[in-house]
Amino acid sequence: MTRRAARTVSCPQCARPALYAPENQWRPFCSERCRLIDLGHWANESYRVPAESGPVDPASLAAPETDMLSSEG
Repeated sequence: MTRRAARTVSCPQCARPALYAPENQWRPFCSERCRLIDLGHWANESYRVPAESGPVDPASLAAPETDMLSSEG
């Protein structure tokens, strides 16, 4: 069985080369420091997906439907 050569990728945090193989315990990051910085961004909710705000439909703000468990019976 032949072993594939480990590939190198850019660290998502600092863009330095990082080994993308099981030997790199912080992959895809180059170091524990870069991994912790990225984790901090997630914890602070810095990563967000932009959303378009459009007109609000009043029908979508109506009272929620009644609970199925509390229906008359």
